[in-house]
Amino acid sequence: MDDEFVMRAAIAVERGVVRCDVVSIPPTNDGEVLVKTRSASICGSDLHMVNTGWAMHAFPAMAGHPGHEAAGEVVFSKSSKFSVGDIVLTTPHIWNSRCFADYQAVDDAHVLKLDPSVDLDSVTLAQQLGTVVYAAKRLPKSLEGKTCVVVGQGSAGLFWDFTLNRLGAERIISIEPLDWRTKLGHSYGVDESIDVTDDAAVNAVKDLTNGVGADLVIEAVGSTPTLSQAFHLVRDEGQVVLFGLPESDDPVPFDYSQMFKSRANVFTVLGSQDEPGLTSYSEASDLISSGAINVEPIISHRINISEIDRAFEVAGERTDGAVKVGITFD
Repeated sequence: MDDEFVMRAAIAVERGVVRCDVVSIPPTNDGEVLVKTRSASICGSDLHMVNTGWAMHAFPAMAGHPGHEAAGEVVFSKSSKFSVGDIVLTTPHIWNSRCFADYQAVDDAHVLKLDPSVDLDSVTLAQQLGTVVYAAKRLPKSLEGKTCVVVGQGSAGLFWDFTLNRLGAERIISIEPLDWRTKLGHSYGVDESIDVTDDAAVNAVKDLTNGVGADLVIEAVGSTPTLSQAFHLVRDEGQVVLFGLPESDDPVPFDYSQMFKSRANVFTVLGSQDEPGLTSYSEASDLISSGAINVEPIISHRINISEIDRAFEVAGERTDGAVKVGITFD
């Protein structure tokens, strides 16, 4: 292949295996822009998809898939909405996202124009933060007087800490066994933290709430055990947000009896990419750019696309202080 028309891209060659390869730059169709990726990051959903096969079309996967958190520069446009040189956040659906590559072709409905002065290394996190902002619009406008529990203190959980704090939650309790993530949570609004899991975590929450449970529980892990656990943490007729992705396309064990008895209101989170004007992503970008939230402590590692296998290993093993792994394209 001619070097002028090729790029580096992550290829999920089989379940649990990702490597960097050289492939052709994708064509740009009408209504699309070709974006030179300047920065990206690994989302927990990427780990779910690559390691479990959830929602993956096939292996080997499309070049760059399933990466969907990225920012870059438009280098070719077949859209009247964007011009060459525009700095953008790309927000494709996870079904066909391809941002783990030097270049990505994205339809103009899933591209958000950014201020040219934005810090590209940090604004990539506006994709995940924007999804939290989008989900929070389904909650009451004020959480004054409410006790909230956030299960998991990865980047999603940390963004929920920040968001619940902004909504005025009286008390935010985190559940996270990794000490460095627990400490980060306190800097984003957590009041009390629980460093145990399973039944011990449920008992701890009940102790902290005089046996009542939390008014609102955010499940930000996406595991089968924490899916059921959420309904043991919530008070009767409370609220549960299932933010984490499923672990599998197959049915999983679920404690429906506890959900039934809790009478909790519950919703999942999907579809922020279809919000008119990509409003929540724009709000998230503004929060980051204005300094309202400092996301730099969340980006624990930056690894080049040429070492995407190591990047996934670091993100998946959750060691060495790992929280959010950024992908560079130098």
